[in-house]
Amino acid sequence: MTTTAVRRHVTGLQGQLTDGEFGQFRALMYSLAGISLSDAKKQLVAGRLARRLRQLDLDGYGSYFRRVQADAGERQIAVDLLTTNETYFFREPKHFDFMRSQALPELKGQSTVRVWSGACSSGEEPYTIAMVMAEVLGGRPWEIVASDLSTRVLTHAREGRYPMDDAAGIPRPLLVKYCLKGVGSQDGTFMMKPELRGRINFRQINLNETLPALGLFDVIFLRNVMIYFDIDTKRQVVQRILPLLKPGGYFIVSHSENLNGVSDALKTVKPSIYRKPEA
Repeated sequence: MTTTAVRRHVTGLQGQLTDGEFGQFRALMYSLAGISLSDAKKQLVAGRLARRLRQLDLDGYGSYFRRVQADAGERQIAVDLLTTNETYFFREPKHFDFMRSQALPELKGQSTVRVWSGACSSGEEPYTIAMVMAEVLGGRPWEIVASDLSTRVLTHAREGRYPMDDAAGIPRPLLVKYCLKGVGSQDGTFMMKPELRGRINFRQINLNETLPALGLFDVIFLRNVMIYFDIDTKRQVVQRILPLLKPGGYFIVSHSENLNGVSDALKTVKPSIYRKPEA
């Protein structure tokens, strides 16, 4: 079969992912990332993997699964393809209002203020946090650790360049102060300024594995990620993360999430915002 014929054959693979093959990829994603894929996600999995099959000139999803099992690099590519990374600047703005009005102003002393964005996707969340911290903290030292499982989105996040349409959610004064408008070949885009990008340490971290040494944080954002976990995985992830939150520190999840049945180690401040009791 010629290359063209192979590609024509594979183009139709979206409807050819068998239940058994879907089960293999579902088990893989659960073991690697703790992500639970429902039966309704079968066509999504088929669609997201079909292009990769065409790139590799493979004859089916079973062949690709065998490639993924044998090649750690390809496993990462599969994880990148099958994880959802929807985000935007100032998403769920009440959290940033809370940071601005309460969480940051109440911090005392001159120690470095540290925040972890635990599922940072393509960077909009940590850059939003960075703009708020820069405005509130002034000359006080601060830093952000931003992590994600996907290497693909982390590459985008480190660059800090976005389509101009994405700037719609950024208040105009902050856009002018912290962003650079693209010119020439970069027309139609904007980039976060280097002094902001330099405050963020982007790292690949799997929340379902032993965490690296990250130090302690005043605030931890873990938004829009636990919706993909079953209850046991949620408990394990939160138990793994909580030792990194300082006593009195804040733990923030999305408005569609809560810690009911997940952990009783934190006290509710308001919906989706929790606090670790003082020692």
